[in-house]
This record gives sequence, C-alpha cells and structure tokens, in this order.
Amino acid sequence: MTSAPSPLPSPTAPTQIASPRCLPLLLLLFVGSGCAALIYEIVWFQLLQLVIGSTGVSLGILLATFMGGMCLGSLLLPRCVSAARHPMRVYALLEAGIGGLGILVLLGVPHVGGLYAAAVAPGLMGILLRGLTCAVCLLPPTLLMGATLPAVARWVRATPQGVSWLGFFYGGNIAGAVFGCLLAGFYLLRVHDMATATWVAAAVNGAVALIACALSLGAAHAPGPRATEPESDAPRGARTIYLAIALSGMTALGAEVVWTRLLSLLLGATVYTFSIILAVVLLGLGIGSAGGAWFARTARRPRAALGWAQLLLPLAIGWTAYMLTQSLPYWPTDPYKSTDPWIDFQFDLVRSIWALLPATILWGASFPLALASVASPGQDPGRVVGSVYAANTLGAILGALLFSMVIIPVLGSQQAQRVLIGLAVVAGLLALFPSLAAPGERGLRVLLVGPLAIGVVALDVAIARAVTPIPPGLIAYGRVLPSYPMLPDFLYVGEGMNSCVAVADFPGGYRSFHVSGKIEASTEPQDMRVQRLLGHLPALIHRRPKTVLVVGFGSGMTAGSFVLYPEVERIVICELEPLIPPNVGPCFRKENNDVIEDKRVEIVYDDARHFILTTKEKFDVITSDPIHPWVKGAAMLYTREYLDLVRAHLNPGGVAAQWVPLYESHADTVKSEMATFLESFPWGTVWANNVKKRGYDVVMIGQPEPTQIDIEALHRRMGGPSYARVMASLKEVGISSTLDLFGGYTGGRADLAPWLHDAQINRDRNLRLQYLAGLGKSVRVYEREEMYIELTQDLQFPESLFLADQAWKDALAKAIGRPQAPAGH
Repeated sequence: MTSAPSPLPSPTAPTQIASPRCLPLLLLLFVGSGCAALIYEIVWFQLLQLVIGSTGVSLGILLATFMGGMCLGSLLLPRCVSAARHPMRVYALLEAGIGGLGILVLLGVPHVGGLYAAAVAPGLMGILLRGLTCAVCLLPPTLLMGATLPAVARWVRATPQGVSWLGFFYGGNIAGAVFGCLLAGFYLLRVHDMATATWVAAAVNGAVALIACALSLGAAHAPGPRATEPESDAPRGARTIYLAIALSGMTALGAEVVWTRLLSLLLGATVYTFSIILAVVLLGLGIGSAGGAWFARTARRPRAALGWAQLLLPLAIGWTAYMLTQSLPYWPTDPYKSTDPWIDFQFDLVRSIWALLPATILWGASFPLALASVASPGQDPGRVVGSVYAANTLGAILGALLFSMVIIPVLGSQQAQRVLIGLAVVAGLLALFPSLAAPGERGLRVLLVGPLAIGVVALDVAIARAVTPIPPGLIAYGRVLPSYPMLPDFLYVGEGMNSCVAVADFPGGYRSFHVSGKIEASTEPQDMRVQRLLGHLPALIHRRPKTVLVVGFGSGMTAGSFVLYPEVERIVICELEPLIPPNVGPCFRKENNDVIEDKRVEIVYDDARHFILTTKEKFDVITSDPIHPWVKGAAMLYTREYLDLVRAHLNPGGVAAQWVPLYESHADTVKSEMATFLESFPWGTVWANNVKKRGYDVVMIGQPEPTQIDIEALHRRMGGPSYARVMASLKEVGISSTLDLFGGYTGGRADLAPWLHDAQINRDRNLRLQYLAGLGKSVRVYEREEMYIELTQDLQFPESLFLADQAWKDALAKAIGRPQAPAGH
C-alpha cells in the first residue's frame, strides 16, 4: 500500500481518505466492531439489572453510564493519544482491550454484585452506589468503545469531504450493530447464554484487532497535526453545530424511549419485540449515516443540509406518531391466527420499519453532516470527530434520562412527542443560522431561505398540534386491540415511569386492570380466585404468619388478602411502577380490602429482585401478584438464583408462592417455570385454579422443609370468629371448606418428574424463560387444557402432605378427581 499523503492537501488532491484501497477492509472492521458492541450492550444490561435492579432510576443510571463512557472515550483519545501514532495500531489495541474487558465484566459482575448487596444503602446513597457499581463495570470498556471512531478518524483528512468518509464507517458500524442486536436477541441468548454471547463478541473483537494490525503493517502513516489546534482553526459557527447535533442526539434517544413504549404496546413487551425495535432504529441510523456521508462529500454547505434535515424531522416524527397511535393499532389483523412465531416477527419487523424508518434516517444523516460542517484543513480529525460524537452522545444521554424519568411520567407521550418536534425545530434553526449569517451573501440568503424556513416551522407547529394521545384501548389490549370492536368504559388511564396503566369497567359488571397492553387483574371469577389463592393459600398453610412480602401490587387483591388475618403484623408490597398503588388501588377498594390504607402495609417502590437482594429482613410468607413471564425482565423473578434468594429470606416454617399461567403459554414455558421452582423448593407443590377441571393457571407453593398441613388445626383456625372475614373472602371466590381449598392439588415433584424431564432451568446467566415465553406468547394460546391433562397424568394422592383422618382424605381424593379431556380428544 502507498504511504499516506500530507494531512494538508492541495485543492486538487484526488481523494480525502489516506489510503482509499483500505476502504472495504475499514468498513468491514467497523461492521465487526458494531456487532460486538451491541452484543456486549445487551449482555451487560441484563447482567447489571440482576444487581442494581430494573427500576426507571436503575435503567437510567445504566444507560447514562454506558453512553457516558463512550462520550468520555471520544473526547479523551485525541487529547491523550498522539496523532503521530498509527491509527490502525491504536484501533487494534482498543478492540483487543474491549474484548478483554468484556470477558472481565462477565466474570466480575457476580463478585461486584455481592459487594453491592452487602453495602447498599437507602435514598441518595443507594443511587450513588448504583452509579458507582455501573461505573466500575462499564466505564473501562465503554471508554475504549467511544475512542474507536476518533482513532480511525486520523486515517482521513480534516476537510468536510475527508471527514465525511467517516459517515460510511459509522454507517458500517451501525450495520454491524443491527446484526449484533438480532444475533444476540434471536440466537445467542435464546439458544445459548450470556457467557457464549460474550465469548462470541470477544472473538469478533480479536479478529478486528488482528485485521487492523495487518493493515497497519501494510500502510504507512504520516503524522497529522497535534491534538491541540486552536479554536480559530474551526469553521465559523462550529459551536452552534455542536449544540445542534447535541439536540439531535437528545431527540433521537428521547424518541426511542417514547416509541419503544408505544411499539411494545402494539407488538407485545417480549424480549423479541425490544430486539426488533432496536434493530430497526439502528437500521434507519445506518442508512441515514451512509446517505449523509455521500451527500456531505459533494455538498457546498453541509451546515445548511444539517439544518434542513433537522427541520424536516418534525414531519417524520409526526408520521411515526400517527402510525403508532392512529393507524397501526387498528390494522385489521388477528395476531393469534399464526401458528409460527417467526411469521409474527416478520410482520412486527415490517410494522416497525414502516413507522420508524423516516425519522431514524434523518437522525442518521445528521451525524456525517455535522462532521462535515465543523471540519476544516489543519485540524486533528480525531479531535473533530471526538467532539461531534461526544456532543451527540451527551445529548442522547440527556434525552434518554429526561424523557424516561421526567417528561413521559409528567406530561405523557403526546406532549413528549410535541417536545421532540420543538427540539428538532430548534436544532434546525441553530444549524441554519451560521449559513444564513455568512458574510457577503447574508441578505440574499435571508431573502431566499428565510421565508421557506418560516413556512417549514409553521408546518412543524401544525404537525405538533396534530399529535394525539395513546388510545386507551391500546394501553388496555395492545396487539389484540383489533379483536375488540366494542371497548369498555375507562375509569383511569395513566402513563408512569415504567409502564402505561388503565382500569376499565365492562357491561357485565366486571372491572379489569391493564398494564402495557395486557390484563393483569380483574373481578372475573377465575381471576379473583387466583389472586385470592396467592394470598390465602400460603397464609393458611403457614401456621401463624406475622410478616408478609408481596411482589407486585396489581389490583391489590393478593396483598389485600393478608389484611384479613389478625396475626399478620407487617405487609411489605414491592411495586415497580409508582403510578399503580395510589391510582389503581382505590378502583378495587372493595376487592382488596382497602389495603393501601391499612397501617400494617408498607409499599416499597423497587423491583422485587433488587429489594430481596439488598434487604436483611425475613418473612413468613413471600408471594407475588400475577406477573406474566413473557414480559421482558419478568424472567428475572423466575430464575433459580432469585428463588434461592426467596428461600433464604423465609423464616423457619415460611411459605413461598408463585403464579404460573397455563393460558397464553405453551408446554416448554410452563415446564421451565415449574422445574426451576422445584429446583429451589424440592418439596414444592402445585395447586390449580381450575375452570371446569380443564386448567387455567396454577399456584406453586414451596417451603425450605417438607410441607405438612394439619387439617384439624386449620379447621379450628377457619372456624374461629377472628377468621370470619377470611372465610367470607374465600367464599366470595367459591371456596367454602378445606376440601374446596385443597381440591386443586395438581402434584408434587415426584408426580411431575416425568413431564418435566426435558425442562430447561431458568438461570440468571441464560434467562431462558423470557425467550421461551416470548415465543409462546403470540401463538398456540389454547394449549392450557392439554397441558393440564399432561401434568396431572401421573398424579398420586399426597398421603404425607396432610395430617387428617381417613374420611377427610377420602373426600379430598374425590374432590381432586382427574381432569376431563376436552371435546375431540
């Protein structure tokens, strides 16, 4: 290869890249780098959520640390590494370092998690400790990630045309990120685990580093200018461009937060949905970056092009807002007709592209246009790129935090999208201002461009006014909204930091509680029965419960069951979404016994895993309100490690209860849930909430020691005057006696062993359940009857489970019976 030409080319220089023959290989390197980076991002976020929790605050800290490290890396490299060093050798060292640190993060997080759990403190100190934990784990590798683009930037010349080549590299990096996102979400983590995904990413880093070393050996590098160029070397108005690209990053990440929430309503909040959304966002950014780079190479005024790209963004934002709230939710489709989830994923991908691509292309194009706008001969390309990248990333951090933690919870998605439009208009005007104010042509440009800009801004204002709120039906029913031509009356609709919430009344007198497109609770008989069983069953199996932990508030019915027990002294409710208890609880006041007003109740706004990991308190009963396992993140509450934590936080004789739905599920998912529970609680038992003896959902009960239920003692408790309200609560859901209560016995470990022989255990390092449940969510939702028959086919009467006379046992055996096969079987 030829040596790099002088960094100060003559006006007739034929190219603006140091070694054009390296372009295909450089592009390949950036594809590999982007692929590895996205795999790491997905793995690290899952790993650290197991430690610091998955609340809005925790996720905000996690994202800010990840992107903050990349921002710092892009700023520090050109200031700390001499421009005389060969860019490819620097790049190779960075990639090798990322791979090595990626493996260290995988191995080190469990140890860091142990230290975190031992040192965690409440309030501000707890937040600071979460930030410190993320910084220790993520800052070293993300600093190196952020430094890669400025390092390679020194391989090009510091002119608008030269720096624009970096737009192609950036586009290649994003293309690799799209592939890495899909590879991790649909294969590596679904089939393997986090360790395998990490080793694959590290291998990609290693290959990239080796290729970069080879390139450095074959192409000499002429040292560029020192990384201390004076500000006067920058084009006029460069600071305004930095502000504009920062606002562009803010709107891009703010929009991703808003639209991910809306699309998760539309497509279902599975792990696959989030992978699809992220892949589509990255795809649009990559297309836009490549297009912007091509345009910047020939554009006379890239600043003006950047300004117009930003001023056109409101049109694209308005398109997406309309698609997500007024069009796509009402497409006449039945998501349950398909028997193949991969067909559903294709349809979801098409809908996401249709809605998101226009805006993401414009955001992608803005980055190379901003690079071309601030570059001029004599500058250090690494410093130019690092500064633009840092400004864009800093804006993205602010956008993600502000929109997720402040703007959406306070103003809602409608106003949030209007804010996005306003920010895009401001960014466009800032980018256009230096162009309009250029000496010599100011009057003519203002005359020609000014009225057009005013017209575009007026159109943007009209678009902002046309943005509509989220339809309540979408919050309530999500992807199945087209199946509900007649909607109920909505008593409450709200958007919180973590989820969207609705409460609805139906003509038949039933009331339902909805979270992010799914029904979480209702006053229908089968739903009330399981919510009460999750409270009463462990409370009655325990001989005298005093302290209770309830995971999730929901409608409050499960937690409210414990209010009726005179011996209960303390009820802790752990709820992720602060919007739910004060707004949903009063809507079910009668059914939940006004639980939030009970003096024994403490509501902790945290995710349950983080709370149990960090609390030193132990409980007599730990139970959960129904939490659907297919929702992204919920699988963390079904892992072997989480259940071991639950067992460790039970007092002697304590009881744990967990809900397992048979509906909207399939056999692999149910097997994983049951087998994992029985790994932690070997003496666990399964109790069905039956609908005509054909299965609906079940409650799993576990104790650290073998369970034994004294029926005579239980009769005395239930027959006493202090238990009158308990008995009334049970009778309300069709349970009038101990035979009714225990007649849903479905089996123990020995009974279920043949059915569970091929079950996959859900662990922290694989989170297998969220991938199994996500596949089963969309299709084959009518397996519950067949599953119930299969899991009870080896059922034996549990002689040792009950202390009772033979007459009662005979009556219970008759009550348990055998499930009836559905018609046609």
